[in-house]
Order: sequence, then structure tokens, then C-alpha cells
Amino acid sequence: AVQYGVCCEPSMTGAAAKASFDFAEWSVDALLRPREPRHAFLAALEEARAAQLPYPVLNCFIPGDLKITGPAVDASALRKYAETAFERAEQAGVEVIVFGSGSARRIPDGFDSEAAHGQLADFCAMIAPLALRRGVTVALEPLNRRECNVLTTVAECAALVREVAHPGLGLLTDSFHLMIDGDSCEDVAANGGILRHAHIATVPNRLAPGAEPCDFAPFFGALARGGYRGRISIEGHIPAPEKDLPAAFKLMRGLAQGRAVG
Repeated sequence: AVQYGVCCEPSMTGAAAKASFDFAEWSVDALLRPREPRHAFLAALEEARAAQLPYPVLNCFIPGDLKITGPAVDASALRKYAETAFERAEQAGVEVIVFGSGSARRIPDGFDSEAAHGQLADFCAMIAPLALRRGVTVALEPLNRRECNVLTTVAECAALVREVAHPGLGLLTDSFHLMIDGDSCEDVAANGGILRHAHIATVPNRLAPGAEPCDFAPFFGALARGGYRGRISIEGHIPAPEKDLPAAFKLMRGLAQGRAVG
């Protein structure tokens, strides 16, 4: 069955749990603290375990100053960072790590795009087995063109996932990035078999579903046609959790169920 989540800090998990959400999603840096000593991670882990919902998914994988493309890539630093993150993820019970990381993967101006593609493929091929060894799947996220200049469509990301062809790497779809750029819902449906996570927020203001008019039916229809029955989290601004989250949950569940039976 589809599980519904909210990208939020532990302080919001009470409101999310009350609204019937199943899980929460935090950032790699906030929970795993890959660049900090172990005691910093253990303190964050304690905070996560005291939350009202579990944290099986984390986002914001690679910090912006650890470059994945361009002339200043430090492969050993990337590997060390990833190994620490996955090791701690296993301890924290994290199953999926979202790879958006627009600043880290952005191709520097004037840098050869073919060379950059090779660097992205090398990076994904390096992290996939490291992740799988720790029970983690990395979900590659298409970002909109305003936020990044590479891996900006579902099709482009799906092609890279298939090129790397490792079970430690899968695909994510995000309704906000998809709709703000007019990307293809058909590509979501066509790649349902490699989808490992989904994000949702309204356009244009990136709010929780229901907080402004936004037609999610094509997005949920595409997920259903692709056979996706995994997790989906709200990744957006939630100014009034007590009010916004129950409305969002009702809307999301209705869309998912309506498509499943319709």
C-alpha cells in the first residue's frame, strides 16, 4: 500500500502523525551528520527516535561544496562522505536516500557536458553498491531547470539509472519539479518499474496539496499506471501544520485510491 510522509523536522511529526501520515523525511546532514564526529550523529539519532514518526527516507544527500561534476571533483572525498552516510543510515534504519543535490551536481559554466555526464555516471556507479551493502537505495531526483542544469527531466534521470543498472540506484519523481517545468507524466508512468520514491507539492508556490489550487490527478494517474505503490512525501512549505496536513492527507489518499479503483 502507498505510504504517505512529510519532509519535516521532528518537532512537526506530532502534527503529521495526528493527520494519519505514516513516516517523515529529514535531510542527510540533519540526521546522519556525515562530516561530524559520531557523537553528533548519535545525538541526532536520539532526536529522530523520539519523534512521533519514523524516518525511513532522507533527502539532500551531497553538500554543495563537494562537487560531483567539473574540474574540482575529489572522488576520494565523495566516497568517504558516502560511506559514512550509508553506514550511519543503516544504523538509523534509513532505507532510501534522495539524490537531488543540485549545487553539487550542477555542471560548471563552460565545462564539457559529455565529460560531466561521465562524472555523474561514475559517481552513481560508485555509490550504488556502497548503498546496497548498507540496505539503502539511492533515489535520483529530477530537479527543475531553475534549480539545476543537469538531470532535469524524468527521462534523463531514468536513462542514467538504466545506464548504471544497479539495484542500489533507483528513480524519484517530484510533482513540483515536474509540473513547474512541464515535464512528462507519461515518462513517470513508463518508468514506474524503477521508481523508488516520490515527492509532492503544489505549483507555483510549493505548498502542501490542498493549500492552493493544483491539479494532481495526472501525476497520481501516472504513478498508478506505472504500478508505483511506494512512499510519497510532501516536500514543501507547511506554514500551518495542524490545518494543512489533515487536508493534504485527505486529498492525497483520495487521489491515490480514486485512481486505483477508477
